[in-house]
Amino acid sequence: MSPIRSASAAALASAVLATTLTGCQFGADEQDTSPIVIAADLELSGAAAPAGKAYQRALELKVEQLNSSGALNGRKVELRVKDNRSDASESLRNIGDFSSDSQVSGIIMGGCNECAVGAVRTINEKRIPTIALAASSAVSSPVAERRYVFKLSPNAADSAATLAAEMRRKGVRKAGVLHSEDAYGREGSTALRAEFAKAGIKLLREEAVRTTDTEVGQQVKNVLAKKVDALVVWTPAEQATLAATAAQQAKFEGELFFDAAAAGDLFLGSRAAERATLVFTQTMVIDDVIATTPAKAARRQWFQDYTARFGGYNGSSSFAADAVQLITDAELRSGGEPGQVDRDSIRDVLETTQLDGLSGPIRMTPDNHSGLMPQALTTLVARNGRWRLAG
Repeated sequence: MSPIRSASAAALASAVLATTLTGCQFGADEQDTSPIVIAADLELSGAAAPAGKAYQRALELKVEQLNSSGALNGRKVELRVKDNRSDASESLRNIGDFSSDSQVSGIIMGGCNECAVGAVRTINEKRIPTIALAASSAVSSPVAERRYVFKLSPNAADSAATLAAEMRRKGVRKAGVLHSEDAYGREGSTALRAEFAKAGIKLLREEAVRTTDTEVGQQVKNVLAKKVDALVVWTPAEQATLAATAAQQAKFEGELFFDAAAAGDLFLGSRAAERATLVFTQTMVIDDVIATTPAKAARRQWFQDYTARFGGYNGSSSFAADAVQLITDAELRSGGEPGQVDRDSIRDVLETTQLDGLSGPIRMTPDNHSGLMPQALTTLVARNGRWRLAG
């Protein structure tokens, strides 16, 4: 190093030291300008890629909004994304990499139930706060075995109750069910049976499809052969569209009902789902709602921003955005030393979170790590190729 450069470096170091000492002398707090690093394990390729890419768009938009808001006390959110290729083993490797990075405040996982459940042990051992967007209750329950895992998506029991109430209102007496052959699908089957019994609805036939199936026609025919009044589809969005098309081809004239897992894009790619009923959050159709509260106004703004950026809207995007907000808020409130991530404190803050989020009211407690409240759900109907608020 040249003498001039050495002298300049020494002068700069002295200036920084003097500033630090002066701050300490007068009791000024050191401002934390370190990034808030949030990691995301998403299905960006493979069978679940459409949903994973929708989550990624939402995460990036929300991070951009937070960073430009001026509300982070001089800090910025930094997003680090890895593709799990819709594979639980790859997802687990991603979780291991993220948890070993001391800068990461928390992880957001995508909609893969198997990935989230399979990572629980590692998440707890590494003590890294994680919010999964997967639907299965096994992601976050039992809480005693999932202290660092939280869930942000509609719960099967709440969806089943809302569906059954709407079916009873429409006079449905005989129903069939098509559900995914995974943890959430089986959970939905159990929940629907219980709610149907309360509502006086007979379940005449149910069929299961693998989440990777690209043909569901035979299963739909098997259900419709029982002359049901209604077909309940409890599958991911792509398979729900296939089921609606199969029902149309079978000339089914009864009612179609979709669980929240079937929610995808606002605009439907097929007319086969016309008049179908979907249980989901109000944000999906917030342009139909008068913004009478600050929370509704925020949801409407989110809907408009997302639509303007991406040319359409995906229902699940609000869950990803809320997950970013929850981890960011928890980091800001955790009280860690400047530049140091205190994951245990972040976990503790998340566990007592109350937020009127973009998805609806969210409440986490030490006994319940699945935060979306039942009142966040409503019924939507497909009209003229898009989802609208029912009624």
